[in-house]
Amino acid sequence: MKKVFVYFLFSVFFLSSPAFAAEDMEILKNELKKMSQTMEALQEKIETMEKENKEEKEDVQYLSDRVDKAELHTVTDRVSLGVEVRAEGHSLHYDNMQVAPSSLVQGFFTPYASGGFNGGTLSEIQTRIGGMVASGMVPPTEKYDADNDFLPTTKFHLNMKAKVNNNLTFNGRLAAYKVWGDSSGIKTNTGSLGDVTLDGNTSSVPHGDTITLERAYFLYSKNIDEIPVSFSLGRRPSTDGPPMEYGKNSLEAGSPLSTIINWQFDGASLNFGLEEALNISGAAFKFCYGLGFEGGWGNSYSLQNTSSYVDDVHMFGVIATIYDDDAFSAVFNYAHAWDITDGFTGLTLMPFIPYKNADGTYSFDQNVGGYISRMQPVTEIGDWDGASLLLRSNLDERVGKDIDVFMAISWSHTDPSQISQNPFYEIMGQGLLSSNGKLEAHDGYSIYAGVLFPMPLDAKLGLEYNWGSEYWFNFTGAEDSIAGSKLAARGSVVETYYIQPIISDNFFLKLGMKYFDYEYTGSGNPLGAPEKISELSSLNAIFPVVDKVWDLSASITMQF
Repeated sequence: MKKVFVYFLFSVFFLSSPAFAAEDMEILKNELKKMSQTMEALQEKIETMEKENKEEKEDVQYLSDRVDKAELHTVTDRVSLGVEVRAEGHSLHYDNMQVAPSSLVQGFFTPYASGGFNGGTLSEIQTRIGGMVASGMVPPTEKYDADNDFLPTTKFHLNMKAKVNNNLTFNGRLAAYKVWGDSSGIKTNTGSLGDVTLDGNTSSVPHGDTITLERAYFLYSKNIDEIPVSFSLGRRPSTDGPPMEYGKNSLEAGSPLSTIINWQFDGASLNFGLEEALNISGAAFKFCYGLGFEGGWGNSYSLQNTSSYVDDVHMFGVIATIYDDDAFSAVFNYAHAWDITDGFTGLTLMPFIPYKNADGTYSFDQNVGGYISRMQPVTEIGDWDGASLLLRSNLDERVGKDIDVFMAISWSHTDPSQISQNPFYEIMGQGLLSSNGKLEAHDGYSIYAGVLFPMPLDAKLGLEYNWGSEYWFNFTGAEDSIAGSKLAARGSVVETYYIQPIISDNFFLKLGMKYFDYEYTGSGNPLGAPEKISELSSLNAIFPVVDKVWDLSASITMQF
């Protein structure tokens, strides 16, 4: 358009001028024509170059996009990551706690010749204690309340998944759980397994800012005669199992039922998908194995030719999914543990150190220096069995409301074999749920039920209740509960919580309340016979005994 306009101007100017002759006009016309042709050729060349440059840029962008996608695909083929961060604040209130008076506790540090227990033989100490009981000289417990108005914590999970091919996958989790302002990782022992940094609870209860390996296992899957079979080996997904997912606002996180096992351990599983073979929706059967304690590694008796050697603790179990169609499910879990030990290897700060001398006398030293101790079991105290049946249902199809309900009925059986040879427990004659040298088998029972209601703004309201009998015992020391495992309670626990999504399930607020009402001592502890708290003796309150606990909490969680 521009060259036409220029040609027009030149034509008008020169053709209208009388100074030009006809011959000159002809010459000028020819020159202008050549100039116009040259400009047209130049314009075509410019347009061609611009087109080629655009195509080159598109090719470069296309190749760049392909490389980016290939790199991303390669990375995600290797491992995909998921992050969960929870900031939570608790307000804890302990009512009617009981502990032995200092006059009785000091008896363990007073020489035997001066009326105490320190330096006496086993028979001498037990005879003196028996005389105190018979004569009514055991002083009553001291009672008090304790509060921690604000206890903030942070919990972190880094979940890892990788799919090697259609048959082989990897799953893992790194975790940390800390109380704000504390990263020591070691607690003063007050008589609870949660006070010891154990292999079974390192990342499930607060232990400082250390990143620990909570899970790491491979899963190999293959169809055998049209039956899906999978085999897994490694650090197990054995925490926060069903039905804990309701209160955590998450998917199922572990395979054992949390009513009997909520404990980090290493082991294996073999699963058979039986839905097609049995024509039962969701039917499956899984064999499980776990190693709870390794006696031949790192202990004073490891690799030694000694009679004090403590054997490994092996656990075997089965998990049967009887039926599961998403609207209703029934799952049964049974487990057996051989040769339970009187503790596990771990770290803690003991307030006093008991030990047995070569001459058969017993000594007790106060830990005035605050020295950290490496704990190790010294006795195999018996066998344990546990079983649980969990029923879950969504009532949407029945009542038109997205209401979830569940109920679990559980049983435990303890069969003691001998008294603990730990100096303190030996003096008290304690074994597997046994005291005063009486080794008796016991059955325990538990009921756990809950309901989850839909609320406005996509919120959820949960109500839960559980009860455990006098001799109820399970392995739930890794339960995500700052006040102690509620499902281990020998007594009643009521819990309510309100979950409000902010950005779907990726970012949500939770307000909660738990009320513990213990009836018997030693919840979650295998050593010693339970004693009714209302009739508690000071001899069973060397460590503080909890009666009632209020745990009020508020948390905000991000997960993706």
